Amino acid sequence: MSLQAELERPARQRLFNVAIVGATGAVGAELIGCLERRGFPVGQLKLLASARSAGKTLMFKGQPVAVEALTADSFDGVDIALFSAGASISRQYAPLAAAAGCVVVDNSSAFRVDPATPLVVPEVNGGLLATRPMIVANPNCVAAIAVMALAPLHARNRLVRVIGSTYQSASGAGAAAMEELELSTAARLAGEAFTPKVLPHPYAFNVFSHNTPIDPVTGYNGEETKVMAEIRKLLAAPDLRVAFTCIRVPVLRAHSMALTLEFEGHITAMEAQQWLADAPGVRIVNDNENNHFPMPSEATGADDVLVGRLRGDASDPSGRSLTLFLAGDQLLKGAALNAVQIAEQYAL
Repeated sequence: MSLQAELERPARQRLFNVAIVGATGAVGAELIGCLERRGFPVGQLKLLASARSAGKTLMFKGQPVAVEALTADSFDGVDIALFSAGASISRQYAPLAAAAGCVVVDNSSAFRVDPATPLVVPEVNGGLLATRPMIVANPNCVAAIAVMALAPLHARNRLVRVIGSTYQSASGAGAAAMEELELSTAARLAGEAFTPKVLPHPYAFNVFSHNTPIDPVTGYNGEETKVMAEIRKLLAAPDLRVAFTCIRVPVLRAHSMALTLEFEGHITAMEAQQWLADAPGVRIVNDNENNHFPMPSEATGADDVLVGRLRGDASDPSGRSLTLFLAGDQLLKGAALNAVQIAEQYAL
């Protein structure tokens, strides 16, 4: 090759050895898909799971990759590890991975409220990654999806109060819950009895409070408590007044939520829609004429969070409040996609 041709050849992109912890789960599958679809510069991909899953084969870029049992030595030579195997696993293995020089992006609740660990949605507070922390927390799915709409508004007109009601799909409880929804629905339609095994209540044609323990003092369940704390941390707004009611609905995938927002200053629905339309990762779906607004069926498989049904809050005559509806894929922006976007910041 001539010297001129060598000079004109694009610089070779560095490749990163990547591990996925919890590779056989619903989020693990999406992590693999996101890495492939977004062209992440993977050198070697290591798939890690429990010993009972070791030996299984999953596909990446058309090639089979064997699943390995997670051990303390699994992170030797790994640059980035994407964890999605639960808080207890993360607490045990994430520090080991970091000590081995591996950046950890953790999908569990293990480090989210730790003041020393950044909680990151790249479009919202990606600047926290500039210091190259070794452990980064991925938010709860509801918090991650919600702040995609909250942050662009908060940046222009400070939020003082958020009231949210969620409509959370089976995917938030994992692949087993998704299967239970399908099986229980089929049984119901066939007139057959079905005993729930994954979730505490019948799922087909039913809604119920999110299946996390209720705090006897506050009355809020664990999901609601996490969402409220994480939204404050993501927005760097510790005094923000937040209240959520989290409900499980019989939808396979993608979470939806209704939000009522109070701002420091006057705001109109048109202003809010313009600000949101300019926000990365947000797609406006607000067709009043055709009654077409965000739906989980259209958010499923989409990277963007769909936002619409923007209107003034009729209960607030001051003009400082509005109400909106949104939907986002829990397995993507609520989990795997956000984790891969964080990893991409380290690959720049």
